[in-house]
Amino acid sequence: MNSKHRKTRAELFTDPVNGSMKWSRIESLLVAAGCTLIEGSGSSVTFAKNGKKLTIHRPHPGDDALKYRIKLVREFLQQLGDAP
Repeated sequence: MNSKHRKTRAELFTDPVNGSMKWSRIESLLVAAGCTLIEGSGSSVTFAKNGKKLTIHRPHPGDDALKYRIKLVREFLQQLGDAP
């Protein structure tokens, strides 16, 4: 995990939640954290690691993650023990 990923992870856990974070940054962080990316149908994507899964839809037409996606990713990283 590089410094850009660490910065993204720190931003994920700041309050109040930043709903304008770019989804591509979050996706890159999850892959760098060792998650397997499984493409689903349409905009669906699943991240899997250590038997835990997060299935979520990529934002479209824009790239902003929105608050509810960030909260789901936070919970997933906490389950994996990868919270700051």
